[in-house]
Amino acid sequence: MFSKTCEYAIKASIYIASQSLENKRVGIKEIAHEIASPEAFTAKILQVLSKNHLLDSIKGPNGGFEIQPEKMRTTKLSAIVKAVDGDNIFISCGLGLKNCSAKNPCPLHNQFAKIRNDITKLLESTSLEELATGLTSGLTFLTSTQNQA
Repeated sequence: MFSKTCEYAIKASIYIASQSLENKRVGIKEIAHEIASPEAFTAKILQVLSKNHLLDSIKGPNGGFEIQPEKMRTTKLSAIVKAVDGDNIFISCGLGLKNCSAKNPCPLHNQFAKIRNDITKLLESTSLEELATGLTSGLTFLTSTQNQA
């Protein structure tokens, strides 16, 4: 559903938010390790998120990435998706047709519109804080190997 880049961006944001809940800043190496992403790729993703003001990048020996509590509460998953993948998931045709519309629908148009609306509602109503809280409580996981311990 999401591009691989977007998946990593969401995972990185959730991980950074979970650490920020514990007043910790995290570096690229730790983030990449925790989300099972290549380090250089993670760095590029974090740069995009930082430029879009979705997380804070602090330079220096005590630097790293963090997300302020207020930003965690107000940042919805939709903002991360739009920053990384644009708004295609919110507006595109389920079959990838360029000119699909209510006036010129593809065979899946009406059914996919319902799914797209549900996805949009989910992404626009889910905050980073909610997801980070699930992670810190041990109820959710960012990689498939974390729950096998």
